[in-house]
Amino acid sequence: MTSSSRVEPIDRQKEFSGVDAVRPAHRFDESRLEAYMADRVEGFRGPITVEQFKGGQSNPTYRITAPSGRYVLRRKPPGKLLPSAHAVDREYRVIAALHPHGFPVARPYVLCNDDSVIGTAFYIMDFVDGRVFWDPAAPGVSPAERGAIYDSLNATIAQLHSFDYTALGLGDFGKAQGYVARQIKRWSEQYKASETRHIPEMDRLMAWLPEACPESTDSALVHGDFRLDNTIIAPDEPRISAVLDWELSTIGDPIADFTYHIMQWRMPPSEINAGVGTLVGHDLSALGIPPIEAYIERYCERTGRSSIPAIDFYLAYNFFRLAAIFQGIVGRVRDGTAANPKAAAMETQVEPMAKVAWAYARAAGA
Repeated sequence: MTSSSRVEPIDRQKEFSGVDAVRPAHRFDESRLEAYMADRVEGFRGPITVEQFKGGQSNPTYRITAPSGRYVLRRKPPGKLLPSAHAVDREYRVIAALHPHGFPVARPYVLCNDDSVIGTAFYIMDFVDGRVFWDPAAPGVSPAERGAIYDSLNATIAQLHSFDYTALGLGDFGKAQGYVARQIKRWSEQYKASETRHIPEMDRLMAWLPEACPESTDSALVHGDFRLDNTIIAPDEPRISAVLDWELSTIGDPIADFTYHIMQWRMPPSEINAGVGTLVGHDLSALGIPPIEAYIERYCERTGRSSIPAIDFYLAYNFFRLAAIFQGIVGRVRDGTAANPKAAAMETQVEPMAKVAWAYARAAGA
């Protein structure tokens, strides 16, 4: 695969919505799973039908349909994996901690670390019905509903950052200090491990970011990948019913988590709609989506902050981090462990994000 490879444009909503037959590389013995669920999932009755969700770049995700209801299974992918990646056990733990406190997550049922059941670790949670918008412009709804969806996003991430994580039983879920510095180190290492071509801006960022990292005294439970397409919106109202994909959650810097979330407003556009989508080039007023400044102000109001400090550094860091995450997906294509067949398209976004990251680094004094 090279940067000059031709990739057809992606219809994100069509490509990532719904389910398909289980992909050959991700098949498993369904009878073993059914027997396991009969023993471990409250109220379960078989037989089961297994389908694979189209979305999900990291951990293969399945819809399990049975007479007793619908369930979702998330697993580590088979094959060679990067260190510390695909942490389904951490996903399960944070969902199990949040669910009893009314935060919008699916009900968790069971975590299985026994590879003999389906070949890798997995967990099972409830299926939450609703809408997933793979395009941040949320096509097909009115401006008023779109604005309410974005306000629900804002309220949800503010609520997450306002939890006393020790009271949730997550006091040992991560280190309270040094989050951003550790993230820079982690994603630099992961980027190098999955690098497929040289991008000068990534080298500059890996050299500059550790030295520029601000002191942080604030800590919170952070999601790590909070954005519109990692939520399920209720079928009939502009409300978040469930936040998905907790693989990168930990105790960390809430400003880092929030500034990652607002990257949608500044994401470099992709000619083939690769990556995570963007609000760049859209008429936000016509869509009913608040400008980034108003969105930041509302989060600050909800969390008792006066402003977001060092925002250029945080955006440089987050664009670097997402570029490294995407490169990790490209590396999984190389290694044959990618969960999504469109993962190869991610390569087209790594360099543009690196360039945006470096521009923010320059604005921050690099």
